[in-house]
Amino acid sequence: MDSTWLVLLSLALGLVVGAGFVWLLYSAASRSHRATEIVSPTVPDGVDQVLEALPTAGIVVDPSNNVVRASAGAYGLGLVWNAALSQPRLVELVDAVRRTGDPLEEDLELARSALGDATVLLTVRVARLGSRYILLLADDRTEAVRLEQVRRDFVANISHELKTPIGAISVLAEALESAPDDPEQVRHFASRLTNEAGRLARLTQDIIDLSRLQAADIVPHAERVSIDHVVTSAVDQNRVLAESRGIELATGRHSHAIVFGDENLLTTAVHNLISNAVRYSPDRTRVGIGTRLHDGIVEITVTDQGPGIPADDLDRVFERFYRVDQARSRATGGTGLGLSIVKHAVQNHGGEVRVWSKPGSGSTFTIRLPEAEHIAPEPLKPGLPKQAPVKQGERTT
Repeated sequence: MDSTWLVLLSLALGLVVGAGFVWLLYSAASRSHRATEIVSPTVPDGVDQVLEALPTAGIVVDPSNNVVRASAGAYGLGLVWNAALSQPRLVELVDAVRRTGDPLEEDLELARSALGDATVLLTVRVARLGSRYILLLADDRTEAVRLEQVRRDFVANISHELKTPIGAISVLAEALESAPDDPEQVRHFASRLTNEAGRLARLTQDIIDLSRLQAADIVPHAERVSIDHVVTSAVDQNRVLAESRGIELATGRHSHAIVFGDENLLTTAVHNLISNAVRYSPDRTRVGIGTRLHDGIVEITVTDQGPGIPADDLDRVFERFYRVDQARSRATGGTGLGLSIVKHAVQNHGGEVRVWSKPGSGSTFTIRLPEAEHIAPEPLKPGLPKQAPVKQGERTT
């Protein structure tokens, strides 16, 4: 009997020890599984596909504020760095949503990176994703805000520019009405009235031309155009004004270059450069107009002996209504849109405009266009063969 009890006791102890060992293994496995879930969290099904399809930047954050999923746009905007949110304000929004459970939306201006001063304007939306995660969506509105500001500035500038000739015409009309019996005064006011009406007509036409150029990125119906013919036409349009001030329009040899594009647009662009050079040149000086064909690029160069452009203004002179010398530009009848038209006309032909200038030494503007033999006879897309970067700017009329 004693041996039987010993055997039964041994079996019981063995069962207890075995059960305890099994329980320990199960407990360890459970802890390991929970640890694996924490280290490698799983997000709800379909989130990866949604992030890939979103046009905005998308980020999924776990309870420890680790970024477990992020779209390419989030990385492109610099919102994620080293598996964490790179912007403190984004962390604050995530924490606020985690505390309250309520979605948040906020417009933010954030530094794009710690290496520069570039900023992005974002509309950020933050909300819960399931019970553990937070979803952050960021819509980049930087370009939309910039374009809206450009539009507002353009409307404001147009209003300001139109007020001057319209106001002058109104005053001159009143002066004419008050001096009907003085032929000399009538002739004087009528002459000034004609000048202001012409200025208003030029401004209106320039606004229309610029709007048309900005409405399209390419020339819709490109044809073979002779650059020599374009230059000759542009020079002839400015000859009377130049001769009245004793300014020589000196042209070089013909280049015989051909480009694909719109002859009227190209003639307008060259005409604006020559007109600008004549207006800013002293009397009895010289304006040089030359053409050159080099490595598949056609260059049209206009050089004046005017006062030159300060270095601080070079980056802004192609802006609409920007003038280096406000008083002089108005006195010469400039609209402030001439060089902006040049820039957009040339860009629509797949080209670019460069400028060199030194105060006291004059300025040189160069239009660069791809030669016809180096491009297909189809609507042109912007872009020239790769060249070394050159600082460029423009001066408005």
